[in-house]
Amino acid sequence: MACCRSCPTLCSRSSAYTLALGLGFVTLGTSRILLLKFCANADNKYDFLPASVNLFAEMIKLLFCLVMSVRVIVREGRSRRELCCSSSISFLRSLKWAVPAFLYFLDNIIIFYVMTYFQPAMAVLFSNSVILITAVLFRIVLKRRLSWVQWAALVVLFLSIVSLTTGSGGSQNAIAVPGLHSNPLSTPSNSCLLYTHLLEQMKSSGAIESWMSTLRGLAWRYRLLVKLRSLGVGHILLLLQCFISAMANIYNEKILKDGDQLSESIFIQNSKLYAFGVLFNGLTLGLGSEARGLTVHCGLLHGHNIYSLALVVVTAALGLSVAFILKFRDNMFHVLTGQITTVLVTTLSLFLFDFRPSLDFFLQAPVVLLAIFIYNASRPKDLEYSLQQEKLRVINREVSVRSRGDGEELELLTKANTDSESEEETL
Repeated sequence: MACCRSCPTLCSRSSAYTLALGLGFVTLGTSRILLLKFCANADNKYDFLPASVNLFAEMIKLLFCLVMSVRVIVREGRSRRELCCSSSISFLRSLKWAVPAFLYFLDNIIIFYVMTYFQPAMAVLFSNSVILITAVLFRIVLKRRLSWVQWAALVVLFLSIVSLTTGSGGSQNAIAVPGLHSNPLSTPSNSCLLYTHLLEQMKSSGAIESWMSTLRGLAWRYRLLVKLRSLGVGHILLLLQCFISAMANIYNEKILKDGDQLSESIFIQNSKLYAFGVLFNGLTLGLGSEARGLTVHCGLLHGHNIYSLALVVVTAALGLSVAFILKFRDNMFHVLTGQITTVLVTTLSLFLFDFRPSLDFFLQAPVVLLAIFIYNASRPKDLEYSLQQEKLRVINREVSVRSRGDGEELELLTKANTDSESEEETL
């Protein structure tokens, strides 16, 4: 109580929500990385379809948000048509949610393949390049300012990750986890066994590859594949995932807070987002020939085990936590809080995955975390962001009816910046 009296901001509801969001995001993010590794088989591959995990997770999120949306609509006495596209205009407006939904769909698929190329510790450490991408998009899309010290920290971060990538050698490579492979939940039917056997025969015989290589129109695919393998498929996939993830979060934050959307219920907004997520993952299972065949003959639960089901729940909860962070905080809080996940996953990898880092790792990894700390500590004041956060506190009834003195505080937030910081100090 004495601490609350001396520093009331530490005991405010906003601080409690921030702490809960941060702890939840770190716990779920760490659990997801570990479960992605535990789900793999002895060959470091997945017996189930990754899209099925994402489909189940999107369905859980959609069901949760629909229930909460109905609760909000009933409580506020609003029309239930707000949940559905009652007109062509409302349908066209809801299409903007298809963009982040498609980007999240790609992000959630790519991470499965990234984990087959890297140790969990190296994957989370390399993924810190998302901070550099997010910062650039922050400046371009959301018009947020960055100080020169922050840009310098980003350069150090980029060089450190490049140095860590080239100097880690074989310690980057992913290995299977011995003794932690769970048995499938269901026994495959005769139809499933026959289909999977024929599928394996086709892959092993190389009939598909030899047939496709004879087609002149597809010859460029093989040249591109050879080129990608020489560059490192794992690193390319990881960079692609970082870019897609940053784009998805930046765009999602923008439409979550754009205009009157700032005061809209997050559950109504996310219901539209997750509906498109279910659509994209469902189309993946229905349009892909191999995925469609496995789904028809073996079912959606084919190859799933106890770890994959836990991954479904964790992925759904993680997606909801990210949505709350983007709505009530921002992207930089999201990516910087994720650095605690980096530390936890790296520490746990020493005991769970027989991770044996080299001396270069111990010298370069702290530089990555130090650059992130400098970036966060050098954040300039952003009056537009402060006003936005003030509006969120008013909307969420955290700020009650203000007296004349408190009203002046909100009025000051809309005025021009009178600090000594000039345009030469920020970019």
